[in-house]
Amino acid sequence: MRDKLQAVTDREFDRVIESSTVPVLVEFWKPGCGHCQALMKELELLQQELGERILILAMNVDEEFQIPAELEISSLPALALYCNGVFMKFIGGLGKKAEVLKQLERELGR
Repeated sequence: MRDKLQAVTDREFDRVIESSTVPVLVEFWKPGCGHCQALMKELELLQQELGERILILAMNVDEEFQIPAELEISSLPALALYCNGVFMKFIGGLGKKAEVLKQLERELGR
């Protein structure tokens, strides 16, 4: 079981999203963002709980610029949900694992 979220870069983003056989949740974050770090810890717990049913990735916007610009991300942290390689929506209710899970279940119909 992974403790840390898998990092994703601009270069590999499309390939990873499109090849995933499960829904993908991407956290856009940057170092020094307290809310980003808190959410990342909650997402790590969520990844442990859901295991192989979802792929949760993290993209550092200080190092990766293209994808955050394409999605017009203006505030952090931001969570983007993809299914079958296609962007579905930004997930709200940031902060706690239970709230993120509730949003995912609503969107994925589980």
